[in-house]
Amino acid sequence: MSEQRTRPTVYAVWLIIASIVGWFAAFQLTVEKFALLEKPDTALSCDFSAFIQCGKNLESWQGSVFGFPNPILGLTGWMAPLVVGVALLAGARFPRWFWALFGAGITFAFGFVCWLISQSIYDLVVLCPWCMVTWAVTIPTFYATTLQLIRNGTFTSSAKAQDRARRMMAWVPLATILTFAVIVVMAQSYGIDVIGEVSRLFF
Repeated sequence: MSEQRTRPTVYAVWLIIASIVGWFAAFQLTVEKFALLEKPDTALSCDFSAFIQCGKNLESWQGSVFGFPNPILGLTGWMAPLVVGVALLAGARFPRWFWALFGAGITFAFGFVCWLISQSIYDLVVLCPWCMVTWAVTIPTFYATTLQLIRNGTFTSSAKAQDRARRMMAWVPLATILTFAVIVVMAQSYGIDVIGEVSRLFF
């Protein structure tokens, strides 16, 4: 049966989960930013070591690249996939132009996250815990949304391509894990001992 006539339940549930997690991470970063504004020398709850912390990111220019704290983008931006996820579960059907705009928004978020990852590793030389939570939901959301746009006919009318995209959805978790493996390798190669830092936090 065509994707247009079926309800993408798993994708919708993921959008809801990702939105809640992403919004919560953005909220926590916003709270930490307020704490820094009130008392610049305060010790943040997410500052675990010289390499695993939020403070350096929040105080950098990269943390307010559009003239306001980046977490505000998360507080507002995650509302879109949340609404779309709930609407899909309720049986909503969106036109192609809507999916194209939604895909553009998710692609922007993914590109912005990729840029922030590079800045964190190569410029700031630090990994922000709540930022990494945001990465953990943004990356698979981008992969899943790209496949969703193929299988629902936004990108192509080919039934074969749509069926292939539907089957590839099962590979999104693995693709996400591999992406994070690349991030870890990048960080390790630039002097951030991710494995060692995480081990010290939990063991």
